[in-house]
Amino acid sequence: MISQTIFQQPGHKWLAFGQDPNKPEKLIDTNQIVIIGGESAIILDPGGIEIFPPMLAALTDEIPIENVKHLFMSHQDPDIGSSLPLWRQVCNENVEIHLSWLWTTFVAHFDAEANIQPIPDEGGTIQLPGVSLQLIPAHYMHSSGNFSVYDPEAKILWTGDIGAAMLPHRHRDSFFVEDFNSHIQYMEGFHRRWLGSIRARDAWIASVSKLDIDIITPQHGLFFRGEDVKRFLDWLSRLNIGSGLDSMGGGNNND
Repeated sequence: MISQTIFQQPGHKWLAFGQDPNKPEKLIDTNQIVIIGGESAIILDPGGIEIFPPMLAALTDEIPIENVKHLFMSHQDPDIGSSLPLWRQVCNENVEIHLSWLWTTFVAHFDAEANIQPIPDEGGTIQLPGVSLQLIPAHYMHSSGNFSVYDPEAKILWTGDIGAAMLPHRHRDSFFVEDFNSHIQYMEGFHRRWLGSIRARDAWIASVSKLDIDIITPQHGLFFRGEDVKRFLDWLSRLNIGSGLDSMGGGNNND
C-alpha cells in the first residue's frame, strides 16, 4: 500500500494511504487518511477487513500504533469500517469510534464492544493535541447519516464518497487529479447514481463553499487541489443526480 504526506507542519500532519498494487481486483479501491496532532492520530474511514493487513503495515511504518486514539467513520458502508474489530485488537481497546448517531446500532454488528462516540446530526468537533477537526453534516450524500471532516489549519476537506471516482488501474500513479476534464468520466456515473437528493447536494455545497479549502480528499479515486477544488464543486452543483430513479418510472429527482 502506498502512503504519501499531503500536509505537514510541526506537530500536525496528513497522511494518505491507498492504491495497493496487490489489492484483489474484486475490491473497490479506497483511500484512508491519517491525521496526526502531537502524539495522537485519527484514521478517517479506516477501511474494510480485506485491506486491514496492508493498511496496518503501511501505517506502522509511519507512526506507532499506540498513537492511534480515534477512528472516524463518515457513514456505515463496509468499505468504510468493517475492519473496526481488527483495529481494536491492535489499538488501545478504548480507542474512540466517531460516527453518526444513526448508525451506532448498525455498526455494532461489526463490533458490539466498540467505544462508539455518536455524532449528532448538526456535527461537532474532534480534538487532537493542537488540531481541531470540524465534522460537517453531509446527510443523504449518499448516506442518510453522513459527515465530512474539515481541518481549518491544513485547509483540507475529507469528503468520503463525495468526489469519488472509479479509476482504471493504469491511472493510479498519483493521489491527485492532474486533468480535471479527463477525470470527469470516472466520477460522473458514480455521482449520478449514488447521490439522490438535489436539496442535500445544494445544502452541502453551500456549507463547504464557505470554507477555505486547498485540498478535497474523497475516499475513492484522486484528490482535488488548488483550482480543481472549485471546479469540482461547480461541476457537482450542475450534475443531474438520482439516475436510479429512472428505472422506477419516477423521472428526475427534484428532492
